[in-house]
Amino acid sequence: MDSEYRLRIADSHTPATLPMKRLAEYIAAFAKLLGEEANVHFRGVENGSAVLIASVDQPARPKVSDRVLGVRDGLAPNDVLKAFNDLDDMLREDGATAALTGDINDVIVLFPGRTRAEPLIFGPFKQEGTLDGQVYRIGGKDETKHVHIRGGGLEFTELVTSEAVALRLRHHLFGGTLRFHGNGTWFRCGDGTWQLKSFRIADFEELDDQPLSEVIASLRNVKGNRWNEVPDAVSALLAARNGEGNGH
Repeated sequence: MDSEYRLRIADSHTPATLPMKRLAEYIAAFAKLLGEEANVHFRGVENGSAVLIASVDQPARPKVSDRVLGVRDGLAPNDVLKAFNDLDDMLREDGATAALTGDINDVIVLFPGRTRAEPLIFGPFKQEGTLDGQVYRIGGKDETKHVHIRGGGLEFTELVTSEAVALRLRHHLFGGTLRFHGNGTWFRCGDGTWQLKSFRIADFEELDDQPLSEVIASLRNVKGNRWNEVPDAVSALLAARNGEGNGH
């Protein structure tokens, strides 16, 4: 027998007043929370405030259960936590709360929504700085071009630049890692994390993606140097970089 999950939205829309576009957004976020897309099916909207029903095929039941229990216990992976936060943000925007229940209507996860405390945010702070990443999108019809980059598991979509710089950047689309120099606007959240609001690229440079092991191998192949005599070349290079040694 398949299992079912219900997202019970309270204090807001009913099935008769929930706009179709908003319903689609809730369904999409609900699907991301449960995961296992090929084995999770939308079954409809029940009366109440608005109750979204999803059924899970037998093979996927353990994985979906692990995902939702991970949210409850604070052990879920980042993609599941993001889906939870996206749903909670939507509920907050709609002045609603919600609860996720299982087969026997037991509450598994609560969504505070409108009752969630306002986060502390400080800023904006403007400063010169750099960002590193790979360009994966360049667009914009006017003179200001929008640039999207990714690197280190993060994506930044708030970058803009001039048409002249964008023309140079197009040769690096999906290429190696670049370092972007410019002026950024940041906000600091109450939990100590920083959020980038915007970043205007003034210039950029290519970074050498060659692994350190290959750099050391190249150095050791140069005749007349003493790197072959260094037993731990990695530590020596790092020490020299930090000013702790005299180099070779």
